[in-house]
Amino acid sequence: MKTLKRILIILAIIIAIPLIAALFVKREFTSERQITIDKPREEVFDYIKHLNNQKNYDTWHKMDPGAQTTTRGTDGTVGFVYAWDGEKIGKGEQEITNIEENERVDTELRFKTPFESTASCYLITEAQGPNQTVVKWGISGKSPYPFNLMGLFFDMGDDFDEGLKGLKTVLENQ
Repeated sequence: MKTLKRILIILAIIIAIPLIAALFVKREFTSERQITIDKPREEVFDYIKHLNNQKNYDTWHKMDPGAQTTTRGTDGTVGFVYAWDGEKIGKGEQEITNIEENERVDTELRFKTPFESTASCYLITEAQGPNQTVVKWGISGKSPYPFNLMGLFFDMGDDFDEGLKGLKTVLENQ
C-alpha cells in the first residue's frame, strides 16, 4: 500500500510540475521569417494571395497530405476561407481578412482541434529590384493554458522557414 501511495504521489508531482510551469509561461506568441525570391513582386504576390497555393509549399500539407480540405468564396479575395481536417494537423480554417494589392495578405487562423485558438497571420512582399522580392511570413496570437507550455519547445518560425524555401523553389522553377 505504501508503494502504491508513493507511486501516486510521484505521478501527481510529474503531472503538476508542467501545469504549474505553464502558469508562468507567456500565452502570447509571435514569429516572423523572410526569404528573397528571384521573381517580380507582382508575380510573387499574385501567387501567395491565393490560399489554395499554400498546399504547394507549406510544411503542414507535406506533414499531412491526406488531410481533407474545403473552401468557401473566391480564392485571392477578402472573405475566402480555406479549411482543413487532418489526422496530424488537426482541424481548422484560414480566412483572408485583408489584401493590400502587391503588398500584403492578412488572414485569421482558427484552430479547432487539437485545441481551440485564433491567430493573425500575414504575408508581406517587398520589391528588391525589378526581379527580386522579399517575402515575410508572420503570425501572432495566444495559446490557451496549458498549451502555452509548448511555446518553450516549438516555434512556428521553423515551419515558416521551410515553407518559404518551398515557395522560393516553386516560384523560381515556374
